[in-house]
Amino acid sequence: MATNMDLPMMIRDVHVDDRPRERLKRQGAESLSNQELIAILLRTGTKKESVLHLSNRILTHFEKLHELKNATIEEITAIKGIGEAKAIQLLASIELGKRLHKQRTDERYTIRSPKDAANYLMPDMTSLLQENFVTLFLNVKNQIIHQQTIFIGSLNASIVHPREVFREAVKRSAASIICAHNHPSGNPAPSPEDIDVTKRLQEAGLIMGIELLDHVIIGDHQFISLKEKGYM
Repeated sequence: MATNMDLPMMIRDVHVDDRPRERLKRQGAESLSNQELIAILLRTGTKKESVLHLSNRILTHFEKLHELKNATIEEITAIKGIGEAKAIQLLASIELGKRLHKQRTDERYTIRSPKDAANYLMPDMTSLLQENFVTLFLNVKNQIIHQQTIFIGSLNASIVHPREVFREAVKRSAASIICAHNHPSGNPAPSPEDIDVTKRLQEAGLIMGIELLDHVIIGDHQFISLKEKGYM
């Protein structure tokens, strides 16, 4: 026979003042842990497991919080205790967070340094599972007027053709551009192909009169600027 010691602590067993919703009302959302925020989104646990235990298993399953950002409904519902309704609630909240961040950063974000470019791109690019080559198009004040993914796949000079990059730059009347791509391995060290692509784009920019300001490589929450490293 199961004893009280065998049963998991349910949310009702937590003192009312320490429950996530009450703490949010009293102390603000920023005071809550990731586990508690997910618990609020899930709303309920299961008959055998509290919502806090369930939210903790979600975090354990995805290992890193940013991995949840790219999760599919199938991946989330594969977790025991998570049905389609809970998975949809999570995915909707994640998408809303992405859009809020995008709206905030898209308000004429100004690039003053390689770190500014990395900070702008890293939230979306650091956890991508494939290489994405992205271009930021800037006006004369170095403000971002447009961002576009040029291609997805392994980087080499034959795929990243300058015409694809500068066609959009002309269309947007960009004064300059910053190119970036991610390394899914997490290591942002440039490869010979990265350096070759950068030189080709820089030469094309000189001809077009649209300067390539930098090529930033995004790793696992770190980056390298090819301009700072002297490759351009």
